[in-house]
This record gives sequence, structure tokens and C-alpha cells, in this order.
Amino acid sequence: MTGTNPKLATIKALLAKAEDPAASPAEAEAYFGRAADLMAKYGIDQALLAESQPGTDEITSRSFDIKGKYVPDRAALLFSITHALGAQNVYWGLVDRETGKRYRNVRVYAHESTLERIEILFSTLQLQALNGMKKARPQYGESTTAYRKSWMAGFASTVRRRLAEAEETAVRETTVESGTSTELVLVEREAAVERHFKRAHPKLKAAPPRRLTGNGWGDGKAAGERASLGGRQLGGNRKALTV
Repeated sequence: MTGTNPKLATIKALLAKAEDPAASPAEAEAYFGRAADLMAKYGIDQALLAESQPGTDEITSRSFDIKGKYVPDRAALLFSITHALGAQNVYWGLVDRETGKRYRNVRVYAHESTLERIEILFSTLQLQALNGMKKARPQYGESTTAYRKSWMAGFASTVRRRLAEAEETAVRETTVESGTSTELVLVEREAAVERHFKRAHPKLKAAPPRRLTGNGWGDGKAAGERASLGGRQLGGNRKALTV
């Protein structure tokens, strides 16, 4: 679906323009704002279409290999996105046979249209987070690594909240415009994803909470407020799961 849907192609083109260093801050904000609007409308359209035409937006899964630096922190950003968009995820800690380094394989379960949005969001927000983290400066004497990890956590937390809020706004607007109970449709879709996920992984345990010591949370949170988003879904209080 991703390669053929014209709306998604337009969204990706707008995001690419916004990330272009040649774009002014005002231009970048305008591009991202348009992308966010189209992303929200696309998600609602796909949900309502699937409600009227079952089988057009099936529940499936997609795998993300997170390798390189700051693996747990980038995985946490992916968890924030998936949870805000009503998806379910599980991860495995693995070792790359070629490099000998540890990485995470995250499998996300959702409707196909939601997975498309998650992939687009993770790609652009991961880039924004890594670039912003590198530019931020810890206090004198503080560990750079500890600061950056807490910075990423603050960024991911704010992204999750903003995505959930954007979803709720889109749902209200669509309900007023169409008179359709859009929220009920999305709640039922989310429940169907959860049932599918539990059948696929009936014996999971919640991952332990992360312990961060850096002072970058506030700076990361502020960067998350500035980050450009392009999707939404009713927020929940799920934890990342591990096997």
C-alpha cells in the first residue's frame, strides 16, 4: 500500500521538503503542518473505509531492526509512537552475527494503514531526535551519554502525548463533520489489534522500567514539543513487552 497510495506519497514528499536544510524554519513548519493534516485524514479515512468494506485494512505486523547507537532509546521512541497510534509491540534483544553488537528487533502489530503511518513517523522523528540530541549540551561535568539518554526519553514522552492529542482532535472534527461515531470505530479497531496480538504472543511479560540518571529530560521534552508530527490514534497506557 505504501508505494502506491498517492496520499502517502504526498506526505513523504512534504516531510522530505521539511527536512531539507535549505528550507527556512517557517517553510519547514508549513510543510510539516500540511503533512500532519494529511496523515490524520488518511488514518481516519482508512478506518472508516475498513468499517464499511471489511478486508480492506487487515491486521498484520511489521518488523523493525534497530541497530547502531542508542538502541534502547530509539526503541523507546518507536514504542511511544506505536502506543499512541493504538498498536501493540514486542521486542527481542539479539546479537548481530557480523558485528557482534547487540540490537533490538521490534515487531509491531496493527492495521496495515496504521503500520504505514508508524513507519513514516519513526523514520522522520528518529532523525529529528538524533540530530537534536547531538546539538544539545549537558551541564558542565555531566556524562554526555547519560544526558543524551534522558534527553531521548523526554523527547519520546512528549511525542507520545502530542500524537494522542492530535488523534483526539481529528476524531472530534471527523465526528462533527460526518456525524459518524469515529471514536467507537477506532476503539473497536484497537481492541481487535489487542486480541490479535494476545493470540500471537500469549505468554509475554512486561519489560522492566528503564533507570535514567541524566538531566536531559527537560531539554528533550522541549525538543519533542517542537518536533513535527504526522499521525495520531487514541493513546493508551501500555508497556513495552519483551520475550
